[in-house]
Amino acid sequence: MSDSNEIYDDPLHRDEQPALREKPMGFFDHLEDLRWTLMKCAVTFLIFAVLVGLFLREFNDVLLWPLHEVQAGNTKLQLDLGTTSIMEGFTVVIQMCFMGGFVLSAPFLLLFIGQFVSPALTERELKVVLPLCLAAMFLFICGATFSFFLLVPNTLRVAVELNQYFEFVTRWTPGSYYGLLMWLVLGVGASFEFPLLIILLIYMGIMSTAFLCKYRRHAIIVIFIIAAIVTPTPDPITQTMFAAPLYVLFELAIIVGRRVEKNRALQASGI
Repeated sequence: MSDSNEIYDDPLHRDEQPALREKPMGFFDHLEDLRWTLMKCAVTFLIFAVLVGLFLREFNDVLLWPLHEVQAGNTKLQLDLGTTSIMEGFTVVIQMCFMGGFVLSAPFLLLFIGQFVSPALTERELKVVLPLCLAAMFLFICGATFSFFLLVPNTLRVAVELNQYFEFVTRWTPGSYYGLLMWLVLGVGASFEFPLLIILLIYMGIMSTAFLCKYRRHAIIVIFIIAAIVTPTPDPITQTMFAAPLYVLFELAIIVGRRVEKNRALQASGI
């Protein structure tokens, strides 16, 4: 009996046992924890959405910057957004509150979700998840910023030039403008997350960098298809502006993926 106790208390054997990072919880306890997590996410989103509503005029001035930028570069353009339906103004307010609330609350939503998931992860998995969450937020902000300051003004500029070429009267509604803005900013921000998916698949052993290099030409085609879906204009300039950073991110994902494969090989060899 004493020998078995000595083996059990051996520090080497204790190190091999995975450390419990949470107390055992039942099924309903997990549901209760999930309920509180969802409630915190909903309340945080509502708080930021209400703040956007309280400072709606200032927030609207920020959102109108791409349109004002295009107008400043085209002095002949006379464009005032005008509603065509009774409830369109209300729809625009909902769009602005939703977009602003989601973007501003996104870091806190990731934090709450991470707090809910982290107790079930091992120390090794936690070291992977935390950098991925930070990288996801960084890439989303980069994509949204890139879209707001480059893609949106270029899309508006192309639309204006087409209208002037065909001598159409430019009559844009707030709903169409803010809908385009929300689609481009959120869509491009989400598209910038795809390198993390590639790295995660490499980490799980589902995909390899050799496979990515072999089908690099196919990846370029897929990237341009994504650019064509996200960007509302069919002009190649806007699509290329969007596809170029996506391809750079694809190459960066391959570089990071090779390091992940190298570290996994070292761990497998026991070095």
